[in-house]
Amino acid sequence: MESLSPNIFVNNLNETIDFYKSIGFQLVMTVPETGDDFVWAMLVNGNVTFMFQTFISLGEELPKISRKDGGSLLFYIKLKKIREYFDLIKDKVTVLKPLETTFYGATEFSIIDNNNYVLTFAEDE
Repeated sequence: MESLSPNIFVNNLNETIDFYKSIGFQLVMTVPETGDDFVWAMLVNGNVTFMFQTFISLGEELPKISRKDGGSLLFYIKLKKIREYFDLIKDKVTVLKPLETTFYGATEFSIIDNNNYVLTFAEDE
């Protein structure tokens, strides 16, 4: 295995793109390539890649895809300079858990995205 890039299903792709751009991700690819009626998008920040896709775009091909907003998962993202990143985004997002040092020595904080997915950011300090 070489990598894992989650393809996350969302209801409103444009809102999702805006949210992730607001916390430092860059939009690198969309389907279709132009316009504003996207059904799929890839956003990247460093070595972290997220793909997002609308439920409607795969409704007939994969009819079993369904969920409540947010699903039952958490994305754990490691980064450097966590305190600087927290200060950069804390007023743009809903913070679920502020900066804290865990019993295993990591500094972490958690936010919720516009689709109710939990993102936990961590740095081993």
